[in-house]
Amino acid sequence: CRRRRRLRPPLPAALAARRGATCCSSSRRSRSRSPSSRSRSSGAAAAWTTPAPAGRLAWPCRPRRGCRPSTPPPPPAWRCSPPPPAPPSPTSAAGPSTSTRRTPTTPRYRLFPISPPSSSSPVCVQTSTSAGLDQILPWLYYHKVVGVAHFLLFVEGKAAKPSVAGVLESIPGVKVVYRTKELEEQQARSRIWDETWLSGFFYKPCNYELFVKQSLNMEMAIVMARESGMDWIMHLDTDELLYPGGASEYSIRRLLADVPEDVDMVIFPNYESSVERDDIKDPFSEVSMFKKNYDHLPKDTYFGMYKEATRGNPNYFITYGNGKSAARIQDHLRPNGAHRWHNYAKSPNEIKLEEAAVLHYTYTKFSDLTSRRDRCGCKPTKEDVKRCFMLDFDRAAFIIASTASEEDMLRWYNERVVWNDKQLNLKLLRKGVLTRIYAPMAIVQGLRESGVFTSVIAAAVDNAKVGQKESVDRNSTDHDHEDEPRTSFVAANNARKILNVVEPAPAY
Repeated sequence: CRRRRRLRPPLPAALAARRGATCCSSSRRSRSRSPSSRSRSSGAAAAWTTPAPAGRLAWPCRPRRGCRPSTPPPPPAWRCSPPPPAPPSPTSAAGPSTSTRRTPTTPRYRLFPISPPSSSSPVCVQTSTSAGLDQILPWLYYHKVVGVAHFLLFVEGKAAKPSVAGVLESIPGVKVVYRTKELEEQQARSRIWDETWLSGFFYKPCNYELFVKQSLNMEMAIVMARESGMDWIMHLDTDELLYPGGASEYSIRRLLADVPEDVDMVIFPNYESSVERDDIKDPFSEVSMFKKNYDHLPKDTYFGMYKEATRGNPNYFITYGNGKSAARIQDHLRPNGAHRWHNYAKSPNEIKLEEAAVLHYTYTKFSDLTSRRDRCGCKPTKEDVKRCFMLDFDRAAFIIASTASEEDMLRWYNERVVWNDKQLNLKLLRKGVLTRIYAPMAIVQGLRESGVFTSVIAAAVDNAKVGQKESVDRNSTDHDHEDEPRTSFVAANNARKILNVVEPAPAY
């Protein structure tokens, strides 16, 4: 074969160019030939001296790795030529393109704020809270990371203080609503005020009073969210985090964007926190174990492990177990308690998510026992606590916190709340009753390390000082308003206290 190749006469220039364009496919075809065909082709070496028709040499173009042909004229359109390269797109520099377009996911807490994709549905979260910044800021910025666009905060108590509400008002996408006398009068004229399902909770303290306030605030939030251009609304407490399991990316907005258009309400089953220590200080950064909702468990597992999962408590969950829901904003929408929505004109079409959940951080700190005791004025008797609390565990916790010593309270807390039996924990984890979820912990810790919480407080303090200075300058030149009080929503000493509260928690 080598001798015959050496004896082969050279090709003309025109044929050499065509030959170079098809070197890869020709070499592949020559290797696939049988020995007999090679011998027949080698005997016709003289045929190379005469030009052959172009169609005999234009084999299908199948480029092969390592081939470096010269630049031949383009093959005919009817040949199997590769399509021309597409113009470079903005996303091509980031990585190889695929047939299905996906929104690039980035660690949003590092590049905050990042606007979510335009194809998804904007989500509004509404809450009624009296907590401080140490609880509200991690809760709020976590939900910003997972795609919540707008927040409606109905504040009272500690959350309504100028040093707290002023910081919240300075955050983009946050609307603060104060509980004033005018607001109560407006809600007393609302539609659900006269409905029987809500009037049964009137004139009762503690949890019943909170239930009424939450329902009235949710009714107002529907109108406010619609005016802000939101598509979905959801009520959450500041001890609850949304977990978008099963979504194409870690985003509630993307999760709800994939919901069919005929669905009116999406139910998120709740997972309950299972603390493993009695000295938790920052639940969002220290709790990773949760008890699954029975909707996400096989019936055999739920009933078979019920006794081990309850550990002597009255129910499977120590607090509520019916989850939370997100509603599509539309005409005739109304709240149906703090956990559901309803529609005056139709029965809502609802679905229940199979992987996403609401993570409920309940009784995660030992101080939660005394805090509930301090804000409720009920007597610690079995009969009177029914007037204040709806759930059996809340009633028992209130009685213990009101009658027992701190040692007895801590012992009771470890027996009923803390999961300190490692063998039992491992057994329930293997059975699927308990589960580990680390994403919220990682996000909140990343937010703390990035300095988001301290920076937003510092910015609010600086704006307050600038506003106070402008007010002083204006009052010094304007003698007509000499007697008006000068107020600023945050003071320097309060700001220092706030900054100390939200410093990064120690790593465990």
